[in-house]
Amino acid sequence: MTLDTYTPVPDLIRAYAATAPGKAALILEDRQLSYDEFVRLGDRVAAALQREDVAAGESVAICAGTSLEYGCAFFGALIAGVAMAPIAPSSTPDGIAAMAADCGAKVFFVDKAVADAMGAELGKVKARIVGLDAGAPGVPFAEFLAPEGAKPAPVAITEELPFNIIYSSGTTGAPKGIVQSHGMRFWQVVRVQPMGYSENSVVLLSTPLYSNTTLVSFFPTLALGGTVVLMKKFDAGQFLAQSQRHRVTHAMLVPVQYSRIMAREDFDSYDLSSFQMKFSTSAPFSPALKQDVLKRWPGGLVEYYGMTEGGGACVLAAHLFPDKLHTVGMPAPGHDIRVIDEDGKELPRGEVGEVVGRSDIMMSGYHNRKDQTDAAIWISPEGLRFIRTGDVGRFDADGFLELMDRKKDMIISGGFNVYPSDLEAVLRQHPDVADAAVVGVPSAEWGETPVAFVVSSGADGETLRAFANERLGKTQRISAVELVDELPRSHIGKILKRELRDAYAAKR
Repeated sequence: MTLDTYTPVPDLIRAYAATAPGKAALILEDRQLSYDEFVRLGDRVAAALQREDVAAGESVAICAGTSLEYGCAFFGALIAGVAMAPIAPSSTPDGIAAMAADCGAKVFFVDKAVADAMGAELGKVKARIVGLDAGAPGVPFAEFLAPEGAKPAPVAITEELPFNIIYSSGTTGAPKGIVQSHGMRFWQVVRVQPMGYSENSVVLLSTPLYSNTTLVSFFPTLALGGTVVLMKKFDAGQFLAQSQRHRVTHAMLVPVQYSRIMAREDFDSYDLSSFQMKFSTSAPFSPALKQDVLKRWPGGLVEYYGMTEGGGACVLAAHLFPDKLHTVGMPAPGHDIRVIDEDGKELPRGEVGEVVGRSDIMMSGYHNRKDQTDAAIWISPEGLRFIRTGDVGRFDADGFLELMDRKKDMIISGGFNVYPSDLEAVLRQHPDVADAAVVGVPSAEWGETPVAFVVSSGADGETLRAFANERLGKTQRISAVELVDELPRSHIGKILKRELRDAYAAKR
């Protein structure tokens, strides 16, 4: 299939269903939906939303674990031209209610587990409640659907029409609704084709459906006629078993999942020869782990660097550039990535600054947050609109981007910039260190000082501090090491450094 002009993703899925109606579209454990079943259920959802007077351009929300019903509800909203707001069940009950209100959801799809966790807060959601599974409150999904064979009224799905509103994790403050358009999602379909996505693809997704990490593979797979195999919850052993059983060709994983998979003693006993390409995004991916994946796991390995907000993306084809595993690759075709200083001036290669980017894959803006949308934009000297990443990095002599840290995580100690990633890399050299994170905390003497949180299998904190400081520069030295059982992470594996700072402050 050649895609060179905008076509709505729902139309691409419908067109493929017409050619291969019986082919499996979605598989989850012992259930599956064919393309014909998926489209018919999507139409029934769309018709039901229109019955509820949800117009194109308006919003609905969903907060639930991964299920086939989740996929159908999302797809049906898109058919109706309605933006879906997928909310993370791990959010606080009041946060879920606030996000449903912020996006203006007219219908709220929820499962029993989320409803039970929300308790009285569910009553604050001013939307029609639809229960996705047994025991969930509201009208049951099967009853909400329009009758079998129902067709929605046709909707003109333009490139500018909102596809979804994805809320940021809130790790840096109140979650912001990131509005992504149908045009943006279409161009993501175009972008994955060179990676081998096709009607012959079998894509295993073990990250949740409310995550953009998942959606960048989920809808392109279906738009190109492939089969999506879903997992309700990631388990390294089950991932390997499912990969072997379904002859999986592609997978999108976050680095912590790669780590757990490669650490299994029985990894080499699984037949993974069907893999063509594996992807990673959303969190730092250590060079040593990339190297291990390349050595032992068939197929290529591609790391994507970018933001849910869009802007520019970098791509590292690790199997083609094994000497660049410490980088996140080069700008994707058609993507403009630059590095700027504190004054907004562009920096040459080799100099460190904030990474900004632009492309045809950019958010429309933050929902109802014009001020924050404006703050996220950098205008180039040519008058072009770029999105600020908040990441600090530099381009090497070959044009590969090396990331240092999040700008907000950079520590200024005694007037010197200290990058936590450098300190974390040194700590991980100790054989007893399984994981490490460094944050800056207030210091009367230095302004800020580095404190490390370490998962250790034996060595005590003072031993690890001495080990690291012997190998670090004078301005980088760690002032304290806190031993923890595990580091707090988001649902896609990002370390929640704000939680570490808050816990340290409370302890002191």
